[in-house]
Formats: sequence, C-alpha cells, structure tokens
Amino acid sequence: MLLTLAALLVALPRPQAGEHDGRRHDEVRRAVEAGDIKSLADILNAVRAQLPGEVAGVEVERKNGLWLYEFRVVGANGRLFDVYIDARSGTIVRTKEK
Repeated sequence: MLLTLAALLVALPRPQAGEHDGRRHDEVRRAVEAGDIKSLADILNAVRAQLPGEVAGVEVERKNGLWLYEFRVVGANGRLFDVYIDARSGTIVRTKEK
C-alpha cells in the first residue's frame, strides 16, 4: 500500500510550489526530525487497518497548534472520506464523509 500511495502522490497534478509551500515542507520536516510528529510512513503503519478504504491523498496541516495528517480515503463502495489523524500520537481524531 505504501508503494501505491507513493506512486499516486507522484502522479497527482500539483500546483506550482510557492514560497509558502517550501516553508511548510521545511516546517513539517523539522517537526518530524525533532520528534514532534510522526513520519507519514509511521502514521500509515499505525492506522492502515483502521482506514475505511484506499488512500487517495494526504495533506499535513497545523490547526490551533495541533499537527494533523488529513487522509483522503475512497471507501470500497466509492464514497469519499477525510480522515484526520493526530500527527504526534497517531490516533484518529475524526472521520468525515464527503
């Protein structure tokens, strides 16, 4: 699944990276290196069995001081879900059907 996700992320069209995107990437990398948040690979290993389908996209964001991984997941029945995961603990915070 990790290889599928990596291939999908490479294949997805991406907007032109702006200065803000570069800063965000550096901020996330520093947080992982400092141990403030878990890496994407660690998060996937921790929650894979709890996800309601196949991962179609991933974002990482900081809201109110809390780092969250947001997984876009396509369920077996074709429904779309956003799954929010605490990037520090690896626990699912909420799941929202789109």
